Amino acid sequence: MNELVVAVLSAFVICWLALAGLLWRGRLPMDHPNERSLHATPTPRIGGLGIMAGVAAATVWLASASLAPVMLAAFALAALSVLDDVWGLPVALRFLAHFIAAVAALLALGLGGWSLLLGTLAVVWMTNLYNFMDGADGLAGGMAAIGFGALALAAWGGGAPELAALCAAIAAAALAFLSFNFPPARIFMGDAGSIPLGFLAATLGIFGARQGVWPWLFPLLVFSPFIVDASVTLVRRGLRGEKIWRAHRSHYYQRVVLLGASHRQLAWAAYALMLASAGLAFALLQLPQHTASLLILATALYLLVFLAIDRRWNRSRNES
Repeated sequence: MNELVVAVLSAFVICWLALAGLLWRGRLPMDHPNERSLHATPTPRIGGLGIMAGVAAATVWLASASLAPVMLAAFALAALSVLDDVWGLPVALRFLAHFIAAVAALLALGLGGWSLLLGTLAVVWMTNLYNFMDGADGLAGGMAAIGFGALALAAWGGGAPELAALCAAIAAAALAFLSFNFPPARIFMGDAGSIPLGFLAATLGIFGARQGVWPWLFPLLVFSPFIVDASVTLVRRGLRGEKIWRAHRSHYYQRVVLLGASHRQLAWAAYALMLASAGLAFALLQLPQHTASLLILATALYLLVFLAIDRRWNRSRNES
């Protein structure tokens, strides 16, 4: 028990110290505003390095052999993403790395055949959608803190203390990052954080499902604020004939800011949605016989949110 507490505390402290050191050192790679950005001033963009440093410190204490392949793949993606944040890498190379990491991790978890194929696609999609959703102060960090925090509680209650400690450590590192990223952000997560966090959300969700810690739907509901926004936006852009791989500002969270909300208002509203989604996920654990009703409730929640944003958006376009 003491080692688990130390691992979680180490993740928070190491992340905080790493980010404070990076900002003190200065001369960091900068994210410069462009026509598709929501920020107005150049901001350092390798804050994910601090998150992964904290997670790495925690894994030293935990030393879980069953999760080692997943963590090694996540750290490899983080290292590649740092290079992308600093110098920029070809899209094809990045996607190839995502697929290789996903296949390697899932093979280590025992998946094969159609499960491996579908699991790989799910992991690669989650890896990238987390990156797509990292576009507003406090958003991706909040999803990590709440999402992995929910996984930690479920794993602890499901008799998986090592998985619980690892998820809690990721959530703790995300909280340390939020102290620098909550609006107004002093540093952005960048690919160094968003890519491995998306990868871990998917692979640890699959790991817990295969171990019987939670049903498959549990991690999907927990991270549904990111999954639903990114997936619906992708489908809508595809139906409009847009090039879906290009950067844009048509995510629902982006529209909220473009409609006049501050980054801080968006963050608090997003946190409320994330907590509501996590609450529905825990209700699913306790009331599996009501799974269909809970999914209908979750669907209705997102429909109401999206319809409200669409209505305001269309009205603002007509007025202009």
